[in-house]
Amino acid sequence: MATKRNPRRSLAVGRAMAEQTLRRRQRARRTRQRALAARSTVVTRHIVASGGGAVAPAARVKLTSAGVLIAEGDSWFDYPLHDVLKDLEDLYGYDVESVAHKGDTVEDMAYSDAQLEDFTRRLEKVLRTGVKPRAVLVSGGGNDITGDQFAMLLNHAASGIGGLNGAVMTGIIDERLYDAYVTILSAVTAICEQQIGETVPIVVHGYDYPVPDGRGFLGGWWFLPGPWLDPGFRQKGYGTMARRRLVIKELIDRFNTMLRTVSRLPQFGHVKHLDLRGTLSTGPKYKDWWANELHPGPKGFEAITAKFAAAV
Repeated sequence: MATKRNPRRSLAVGRAMAEQTLRRRQRARRTRQRALAARSTVVTRHIVASGGGAVAPAARVKLTSAGVLIAEGDSWFDYPLHDVLKDLEDLYGYDVESVAHKGDTVEDMAYSDAQLEDFTRRLEKVLRTGVKPRAVLVSGGGNDITGDQFAMLLNHAASGIGGLNGAVMTGIIDERLYDAYVTILSAVTAICEQQIGETVPIVVHGYDYPVPDGRGFLGGWWFLPGPWLDPGFRQKGYGTMARRRLVIKELIDRFNTMLRTVSRLPQFGHVKHLDLRGTLSTGPKYKDWWANELHPGPKGFEAITAKFAAAV
């Protein structure tokens, strides 16, 4: 059961970080304007027709895009060849501005001035084209609870209290990640309100149920990342896949409960929790859907992206 939290402090932290970022960006925009004013030439952008050749100035050109999205997140938004953002562009026609980076944690996103400034730069870049973003997408949390720290969530399988440790789960998911999510969503909301004059829809997600089979990226050997779950399970004595799956289901359910709680705060009426659980198969042919312990394969990303496209 998730612990009820008072989000007031984290909301205030997010707004304060947004204000600091906006002040820096205001100074940067003034510097940019002075630089443009000092130029002796003016650069005019010309739209080029798809078949080649310049379009006459008076011609009306229909821009083909489903809309502009801005994304911040982890490897589900920054994965080789296929990920959610690439598929949103290629399969659904969106233009995506992204500051996502594989390996990032929610705490990185929430409390790093550099990340928030990068997000604000991308927003300004979009607004200079005269377009308002259709939505902001946020992906994070997997790197906060997997990898080296995953074993800390587990009681030893041979103990009388095997399974996830309730106190640690509360501290990490219901307190640490809750506060980080409230902070980053508060900051992004404040920046959009200041820069655009209104809120922009924000979509967050809580992943799907992975299969802890010990597979890392391209096998996870030598310097390649992963596996992220199997080492912790081995350390704590969880040898059977059936027991591992039960633990992972409880973990992902707890994480989604926290996100749903955050999205239902009165201040976040524009925030949507996208529930992806059950999207990807974990049956006998799960490897058709999952590339490794944490990441979908191409078929899996297509299924996940279809739900993002419906949400935005």
